[in-house]
Amino acid sequence: MRKIRIFEHISLDGIIEHDGDYAYGAWTTAYRSPAGAEMLFQAYGSDFDLLLGRQTYDIFSGFWPNAGDFPMANAINAATKYVATHRPDSLTWGPVKNLEEDIVAAIHALKSMDSPDLIVVGSSTLTSLLLEQGLVDEVVLITYPVLLGHGKRLLSDMVYAQELVFLDSKATPTGIFINSYKYIGPLKR
Repeated sequence: MRKIRIFEHISLDGIIEHDGDYAYGAWTTAYRSPAGAEMLFQAYGSDFDLLLGRQTYDIFSGFWPNAGDFPMANAINAATKYVATHRPDSLTWGPVKNLEEDIVAAIHALKSMDSPDLIVVGSSTLTSLLLEQGLVDEVVLITYPVLLGHGKRLLSDMVYAQELVFLDSKATPTGIFINSYKYIGPLKR
């Protein structure tokens, strides 16, 4: 059975929005380094598939196919992309599969397969759904040493209280922390 592992690039105050029309643009860029990229690639593992929302799929498809020949790009381009979308006919960056109408049932079926782990990146709506449904195995927060004040947050207000257990932490030379947590379930009071 495969795991679902959420990876989120996040500010100290919980903002995940970056690039595009966001007021602070590419706030993660200044903290990137070759050593940090290698640490992140190790956290992903060498064999994985991607579970993406449509917006993240579109962003990734505009970047990764042209990113060059290096391990992370090669792994992301080779991964099967499972996408939550109402526009499956426009999925061109593959290998790719649409999750169909019943996303939760499709994800349950994917999770039961003996295949590579599913990595979720970005996709805040999908992340919230996965946590609401108890489908997550691990959460990896890539935390940057910035406070942004406003922007899209990691989770919607609809997600109930969750319990996680700390697994591991690594620090990059530029001050990013890669923290891994095992998902336990609803928070016990």
